[in-house]
Amino acid sequence: MKITAVESMLLRVPTPKPIALEFPQQGLVTTLIHTDQGVTGLGYSLAMGGGGAEAIQVYLETRLKPLLIGQDPLFVERLWERMYRADRGIKRQGVAGYAISALDIGLWDIVGKASNQPLYTLWGGMTDRVPVYGSGGWPAYSLDDLINEALRYKAQGCRYYKMKIHDPDPRVNRERVVAVKKALGDGVRMMVDVNQKLDVLGNIRQAAMLEDLDLVWYEEPVLADDLAACAEVAHAIKIPVATGENNYTRYEFRELIERRAARYLMPDVCRANGFSETLKIARLAAAHQVLVSPHVVHELSLQVLGALSNGFLAEWIDWAPADLLEGMPKCEDGHFRISDRPGHGLALGPDAVKKYRVSP
Repeated sequence: MKITAVESMLLRVPTPKPIALEFPQQGLVTTLIHTDQGVTGLGYSLAMGGGGAEAIQVYLETRLKPLLIGQDPLFVERLWERMYRADRGIKRQGVAGYAISALDIGLWDIVGKASNQPLYTLWGGMTDRVPVYGSGGWPAYSLDDLINEALRYKAQGCRYYKMKIHDPDPRVNRERVVAVKKALGDGVRMMVDVNQKLDVLGNIRQAAMLEDLDLVWYEEPVLADDLAACAEVAHAIKIPVATGENNYTRYEFRELIERRAARYLMPDVCRANGFSETLKIARLAAAHQVLVSPHVVHELSLQVLGALSNGFLAEWIDWAPADLLEGMPKCEDGHFRISDRPGHGLALGPDAVKKYRVSP
Protein backbone atom coordinates (compact mmCIF):
# COMPACT_ATOMS: atom_id res chain seq x y z
CA MET A 1 0.00 0.00 0.00
CA LYS A 2 1.26 3.48 -0.86
CA ILE A 3 0.17 6.99 0.07
CA THR A 4 -0.85 8.78 -3.12
CA ALA A 5 -2.06 12.12 -1.74
CA VAL A 6 -2.50 14.06 1.47
CA GLU A 7 -5.34 16.57 1.41
CA SER A 8 -5.48 19.16 4.18
CA MET A 9 -8.11 21.75 4.95
CA LEU A 10 -9.04 24.15 7.70
CA LEU A 11 -12.57 23.93 9.05
CA ARG A 12 -14.06 26.67 11.20
CA VAL A 13 -16.94 25.30 13.26
CA PRO A 14 -19.34 27.17 15.54
CA THR A 15 -19.51 26.05 19.16
CA PRO A 16 -22.84 25.21 20.83
CA LYS A 17 -24.05 27.19 23.82
CA PRO A 18 -23.10 27.62 26.60
CA ILE A 19 -19.51 26.89 25.51
CA ALA A 20 -19.94 29.58 22.85
CA LEU A 21 -19.89 32.15 25.65
CA GLU A 22 -16.16 31.40 25.96
CA PHE A 23 -15.26 30.00 22.51
CA PRO A 24 -17.63 31.10 19.72
CA GLN A 25 -15.82 28.84 17.24
CA GLN A 26 -13.18 26.15 16.96
CA GLY A 27 -10.51 25.51 14.35
CA LEU A 28 -10.13 22.02 12.93
CA VAL A 29 -7.01 21.25 10.89
CA THR A 30 -8.19 18.23 8.93
CA THR A 31 -6.29 15.74 6.77
CA LEU A 32 -7.43 13.03 4.37
CA ILE A 33 -4.64 10.57 3.57
CA HIS A 34 -5.37 8.72 0.31
CA THR A 35 -3.81 5.41 -0.74
CA ASP A 36 -3.49 3.39 -3.94
CA GLN A 37 -5.76 0.70 -2.47
CA GLY A 38 -8.71 3.01 -1.93
CA VAL A 39 -8.33 3.23 1.85
CA THR A 40 -8.48 6.81 3.15
CA GLY A 41 -7.51 7.90 6.66
CA LEU A 42 -9.08 10.85 8.42
CA GLY A 43 -7.00 12.83 10.87
CA TYR A 44 -7.49 16.19 12.54
CA SER A 45 -6.26 18.47 15.28
CA LEU A 46 -8.59 20.70 17.24
CA ALA A 47 -7.31 24.22 17.91
CA MET A 48 -9.45 25.53 20.79
CA GLY A 49 -10.94 28.86 19.82
CA GLY A 50 -9.26 28.56 16.43
CA GLY A 51 -5.94 29.97 17.65
CA GLY A 52 -2.97 29.05 15.45
CA ALA A 53 -4.97 26.80 13.12
CA GLU A 54 -3.71 28.52 9.96
CA ALA A 55 -0.08 28.12 11.05
CA ILE A 56 -0.63 24.43 11.82
CA GLN A 57 -1.97 23.81 8.33
CA VAL A 58 0.91 25.66 6.68
CA TYR A 59 3.51 23.63 8.61
CA LEU A 60 1.68 20.40 7.79
CA GLU A 61 1.49 21.25 4.07
CA THR A 62 5.02 22.54 3.60
CA ARG A 63 7.14 20.44 5.96
CA LEU A 64 5.32 17.17 6.72
CA LYS A 65 3.11 16.30 3.77
CA PRO A 66 6.06 15.76 1.35
CA LEU A 67 7.53 13.21 3.77
CA LEU A 68 4.51 10.90 3.41
CA ILE A 69 3.83 10.83 -0.34
CA GLY A 70 4.80 7.45 -1.81
CA GLN A 71 5.33 5.82 1.60
CA ASP A 72 3.60 2.75 3.04
CA PRO A 73 1.02 4.05 5.57
CA LEU A 74 1.12 0.81 7.57
CA PHE A 75 4.63 1.68 8.80
CA VAL A 76 3.25 4.26 11.20
CA GLU A 77 6.16 4.27 13.63
CA ARG A 78 8.66 4.78 10.81
CA LEU A 79 6.62 7.65 9.36
CA TRP A 80 6.14 9.18 12.80
CA GLU A 81 9.92 9.19 13.33
CA ARG A 82 10.37 10.66 9.86
CA MET A 83 8.04 13.56 10.70
CA TYR A 84 9.28 14.02 14.25
CA ARG A 85 12.92 14.27 13.22
CA ALA A 86 12.33 16.34 10.07
CA ASP A 87 13.12 19.74 11.59
CA ARG A 88 15.87 19.54 14.17
CA GLY A 89 15.69 23.28 14.77
CA ILE A 90 12.00 23.19 15.75
CA LYS A 91 10.85 21.41 18.89
CA ARG A 92 7.90 19.10 18.32
CA GLN A 93 5.60 21.24 20.41
CA GLY A 94 2.90 23.77 19.62
CA VAL A 95 2.32 24.12 15.87
CA ALA A 96 4.60 21.19 14.96
CA GLY A 97 2.97 18.89 17.54
CA TYR A 98 -0.53 19.68 16.29
CA ALA A 99 0.52 19.06 12.67
CA ILE A 100 2.19 15.70 13.37
CA SER A 101 -0.85 14.69 15.42
CA ALA A 102 -3.31 15.25 12.57
CA LEU A 103 -1.25 13.08 10.22
CA ASP A 104 -0.49 10.37 12.78
CA ILE A 105 -4.19 10.04 13.60
CA GLY A 106 -4.97 9.68 9.89
CA LEU A 107 -2.26 7.03 9.45
CA TRP A 108 -3.62 4.96 12.32
CA ASP A 109 -7.11 5.27 10.83
CA ILE A 110 -5.75 3.63 7.67
CA VAL A 111 -4.14 0.82 9.69
CA GLY A 112 -7.41 0.11 11.50
CA LYS A 113 -9.42 0.11 8.29
CA ALA A 114 -6.88 -2.10 6.50
CA SER A 115 -7.02 -4.64 9.34
CA ASN A 116 -10.81 -4.24 9.81
CA GLN A 117 -10.40 -3.49 13.52
CA PRO A 118 -11.13 -0.56 15.80
CA LEU A 119 -7.90 0.91 17.07
CA TYR A 120 -8.39 0.09 20.73
CA THR A 121 -8.52 -3.65 19.99
CA LEU A 122 -5.63 -3.35 17.55
CA TRP A 123 -3.62 -1.83 20.40
CA GLY A 124 -4.49 -4.65 22.79
CA GLY A 125 -7.94 -3.87 24.12
CA MET A 126 -8.81 -3.34 27.79
CA THR A 127 -12.42 -2.15 27.74
CA ASP A 128 -15.11 -1.04 25.30
CA ARG A 129 -16.91 1.18 27.83
CA VAL A 130 -15.31 4.28 29.35
CA PRO A 131 -16.68 6.51 32.15
CA VAL A 132 -17.12 10.21 31.38
CA TYR A 133 -16.74 13.50 33.16
CA GLY A 134 -18.67 16.55 32.06
CA SER A 135 -16.35 19.48 31.44
CA GLY A 136 -16.95 23.20 31.09
CA GLY A 137 -17.72 25.84 33.67
CA TRP A 138 -15.81 28.66 32.00
CA PRO A 139 -15.51 32.04 33.74
CA ALA A 140 -17.76 33.73 31.17
CA TYR A 141 -20.64 31.65 32.57
CA SER A 142 -23.01 33.22 35.03
CA LEU A 143 -23.71 31.11 38.10
CA ASP A 144 -26.97 30.00 36.48
CA ASP A 145 -25.13 28.98 33.29
CA LEU A 146 -22.66 27.04 35.40
CA ILE A 147 -25.25 25.18 37.43
CA ASN A 148 -27.46 24.45 34.43
CA GLU A 149 -24.54 22.96 32.51
CA ALA A 150 -23.52 20.79 35.47
CA LEU A 151 -27.08 19.52 35.86
CA ARG A 152 -27.29 18.68 32.13
CA TYR A 153 -24.21 16.49 32.47
CA LYS A 154 -25.68 14.88 35.58
CA ALA A 155 -28.89 14.14 33.67
CA GLN A 156 -26.76 12.22 31.15
CA GLY A 157 -25.52 10.02 33.98
CA CYS A 158 -22.14 11.71 34.50
CA ARG A 159 -20.77 11.12 37.97
CA TYR A 160 -18.05 13.74 37.60
CA TYR A 161 -18.06 17.42 36.64
CA LYS A 162 -15.17 19.83 36.11
CA MET A 163 -15.32 23.62 36.25
CA LYS A 164 -12.85 26.50 35.92
CA ILE A 165 -11.62 28.61 38.82
CA HIS A 166 -10.32 31.77 37.15
CA ASP A 167 -11.51 34.59 39.38
CA PRO A 168 -8.60 36.56 40.90
CA ASP A 169 -10.33 36.31 44.28
CA PRO A 170 -10.01 32.73 45.61
CA ARG A 171 -13.06 33.30 47.81
CA VAL A 172 -15.22 33.85 44.72
CA ASN A 173 -13.92 30.62 43.21
CA ARG A 174 -14.82 28.74 46.38
CA GLU A 175 -18.31 30.23 46.38
CA ARG A 176 -18.90 29.10 42.79
CA VAL A 177 -17.59 25.60 43.45
CA VAL A 178 -19.72 25.25 46.60
CA ALA A 179 -22.83 26.42 44.73
CA VAL A 180 -22.34 23.85 41.97
CA LYS A 181 -21.54 21.08 44.45
CA LYS A 182 -24.74 21.84 46.35
CA ALA A 183 -26.80 21.83 43.14
CA LEU A 184 -25.34 18.51 42.01
CA GLY A 185 -25.91 16.81 45.34
CA ASP A 186 -24.60 13.40 46.30
CA GLY A 187 -23.33 11.04 43.65
CA VAL A 188 -21.40 13.57 41.53
CA ARG A 189 -17.82 14.44 42.38
CA MET A 190 -16.08 17.56 41.12
CA MET A 191 -12.75 18.70 39.72
CA VAL A 192 -11.42 22.25 39.31
CA ASP A 193 -9.21 23.69 36.59
CA VAL A 194 -6.84 26.64 37.08
CA ASN A 195 -5.71 26.69 33.42
CA GLN A 196 -2.18 27.86 34.28
CA LYS A 197 -3.39 31.17 35.75
CA LEU A 198 -1.66 31.19 39.15
CA ASP A 199 1.85 31.06 40.57
CA VAL A 200 2.95 28.62 43.26
CA LEU A 201 1.86 30.71 46.25
CA GLY A 202 -1.46 31.61 44.61
CA ASN A 203 -2.20 27.93 44.07
CA ILE A 204 -1.33 26.98 47.62
CA ARG A 205 -3.70 29.65 48.91
CA GLN A 206 -6.49 28.67 46.51
CA ALA A 207 -6.20 24.93 47.10
CA ALA A 208 -6.30 25.43 50.87
CA MET A 209 -9.74 27.02 50.45
CA LEU A 210 -11.02 23.97 48.53
CA GLU A 211 -9.50 21.08 50.46
CA ASP A 212 -12.68 20.24 52.37
CA LEU A 213 -14.77 19.71 49.19
CA ASP A 214 -13.55 16.20 48.28
CA LEU A 215 -12.32 17.23 44.84
CA VAL A 216 -11.00 14.53 42.50
CA TRP A 217 -8.22 16.75 41.20
CA TYR A 218 -6.80 20.26 40.94
CA GLU A 219 -5.85 20.84 37.31
CA GLU A 220 -3.01 22.65 35.54
CA PRO A 221 -2.04 24.94 38.41
CA VAL A 222 0.90 26.79 36.77
CA LEU A 223 2.35 27.52 33.35
CA ALA A 224 2.77 24.20 31.54
CA ASP A 225 6.38 25.15 30.70
CA ASP A 226 7.34 25.18 34.39
CA LEU A 227 7.40 21.54 35.45
CA ALA A 228 9.32 22.36 38.63
CA ALA A 229 6.63 24.77 39.78
CA CYS A 230 3.93 22.17 39.09
CA ALA A 231 5.81 19.71 41.26
CA GLU A 232 6.15 22.28 44.03
CA VAL A 233 2.38 22.82 44.03
CA ALA A 234 1.68 19.08 43.95
CA HIS A 235 3.88 18.53 47.01
CA ALA A 236 2.37 21.47 48.92
CA ILE A 237 -1.38 20.93 48.52
CA LYS A 238 -3.68 18.13 49.66
CA ILE A 239 -5.73 17.81 46.45
CA PRO A 240 -4.21 15.53 43.76
CA VAL A 241 -2.85 17.48 40.79
CA ALA A 242 -3.78 16.75 37.17
CA THR A 243 -1.88 18.22 34.24
CA GLY A 244 -0.53 17.55 30.76
CA GLU A 245 -2.91 19.01 28.19
CA ASN A 246 -0.21 21.50 27.15
CA ASN A 247 2.68 19.07 27.26
CA TYR A 248 3.62 17.41 24.01
CA THR A 249 6.16 14.62 24.32
CA ARG A 250 7.00 11.57 26.42
CA TYR A 251 10.08 13.44 27.62
CA GLU A 252 8.02 16.20 29.25
CA PHE A 253 5.70 13.62 30.78
CA ARG A 254 8.68 11.60 32.02
CA GLU A 255 9.84 14.66 33.93
CA LEU A 256 6.36 15.25 35.36
CA ILE A 257 6.33 11.66 36.58
CA GLU A 258 9.86 11.73 37.98
CA ARG A 259 9.16 14.99 39.82
CA ARG A 260 5.89 13.49 41.20
CA ALA A 261 4.19 16.57 39.81
CA ALA A 262 0.80 14.94 39.10
CA ARG A 263 -1.33 11.93 39.96
CA TYR A 264 -3.38 12.28 36.76
CA LEU A 265 -1.85 12.92 33.34
CA MET A 266 -3.89 14.50 30.56
CA PRO A 267 -2.21 14.21 27.14
CA ASP A 268 -4.22 15.60 24.23
CA VAL A 269 -4.01 13.33 21.18
CA CYS A 270 -4.28 16.40 18.91
CA ARG A 271 -1.32 18.11 20.61
CA ALA A 272 0.89 15.33 21.94
CA ASN A 273 2.10 14.22 18.50
CA GLY A 274 -0.87 11.95 17.85
CA PHE A 275 -1.96 8.49 18.93
CA SER A 276 1.59 7.13 18.67
CA GLU A 277 3.12 9.41 21.28
CA THR A 278 0.03 9.46 23.50
CA LEU A 279 0.18 5.68 23.83
CA LYS A 280 3.86 5.89 24.82
CA ILE A 281 3.03 8.54 27.42
CA ALA A 282 0.18 6.46 28.83
CA ARG A 283 2.23 3.30 29.12
CA LEU A 284 5.06 5.19 30.76
CA ALA A 285 2.52 6.47 33.29
CA ALA A 286 1.31 2.91 33.94
CA ALA A 287 4.80 1.92 35.07
CA HIS A 288 4.48 4.53 37.84
CA GLN A 289 0.85 3.88 38.86
CA VAL A 290 -0.25 7.22 37.43
CA LEU A 291 -3.71 7.43 35.87
CA VAL A 292 -4.41 8.87 32.42
CA SER A 293 -7.41 11.01 31.52
CA PRO A 294 -6.89 12.53 28.04
CA HIS A 295 -7.76 16.12 27.27
CA VAL A 296 -10.93 16.83 25.19
CA VAL A 297 -11.62 15.29 21.71
CA HIS A 298 -13.26 12.38 23.51
CA GLU A 299 -14.31 10.87 20.19
CA LEU A 300 -10.61 10.17 19.47
CA SER A 301 -9.36 9.75 23.04
CA LEU A 302 -11.72 6.82 23.63
CA GLN A 303 -9.59 4.63 21.40
CA VAL A 304 -6.60 5.27 23.65
CA LEU A 305 -8.56 4.78 26.87
CA GLY A 306 -9.97 1.49 25.59
CA ALA A 307 -6.43 0.11 25.27
CA LEU A 308 -5.14 1.15 28.72
CA SER A 309 -5.12 -0.56 32.10
CA ASN A 310 -4.48 2.84 33.71
CA GLY A 311 -7.13 4.80 31.83
CA PHE A 312 -9.44 6.79 34.10
CA LEU A 313 -12.04 9.13 32.58
CA ALA A 314 -12.90 10.60 29.19
CA GLU A 315 -13.37 14.37 29.14
CA TRP A 316 -16.66 15.29 27.50
CA ILE A 317 -16.92 18.77 26.03
CA ASP A 318 -19.79 19.02 23.57
CA TRP A 319 -17.73 21.09 21.14
CA ALA A 320 -18.86 19.85 17.70
CA PRO A 321 -22.01 20.65 15.70
CA ALA A 322 -24.07 17.54 15.00
CA ASP A 323 -23.37 17.56 11.26
CA LEU A 324 -19.57 17.82 11.50
CA LEU A 325 -18.63 14.19 12.17
CA GLU A 326 -20.36 10.87 11.65
CA GLY A 327 -19.79 8.24 14.33
CA MET A 328 -19.67 10.54 17.35
CA PRO A 329 -20.17 8.41 20.49
CA LYS A 330 -23.27 8.83 22.63
CA CYS A 331 -23.20 9.15 26.39
CA GLU A 332 -25.22 6.40 28.08
CA ASP A 333 -25.48 6.28 31.85
CA GLY A 334 -22.32 8.35 32.24
CA HIS A 335 -20.25 6.19 29.87
CA PHE A 336 -19.18 6.13 26.24
CA ARG A 337 -19.32 2.86 24.35
CA ILE A 338 -16.32 2.70 22.01
CA SER A 339 -17.27 2.22 18.38
CA ASP A 340 -16.52 -1.16 16.79
CA ARG A 341 -16.07 0.47 13.39
CA PRO A 342 -12.60 -0.02 11.86
CA GLY A 343 -10.01 2.65 12.60
CA HIS A 344 -11.12 5.41 14.94
CA GLY A 345 -14.66 5.07 13.61
CA LEU A 346 -15.21 8.70 12.58
CA ALA A 347 -15.94 10.29 9.21
CA LEU A 348 -16.65 13.83 8.09
CA GLY A 349 -20.35 14.55 7.67
CA PRO A 350 -21.55 14.62 4.03
CA ASP A 351 -21.83 18.42 3.96
CA ALA A 352 -19.18 19.28 6.56
CA VAL A 353 -16.45 20.36 4.14
CA LYS A 354 -18.80 22.49 2.06
CA LYS A 355 -20.34 24.10 5.14
CA TYR A 356 -17.30 24.68 7.37
CA ARG A 357 -14.21 24.85 5.15
CA VAL A 358 -12.24 28.07 5.21
CA SER A 359 -11.39 29.17 1.67
CA PRO A 360 -7.65 28.81 0.95
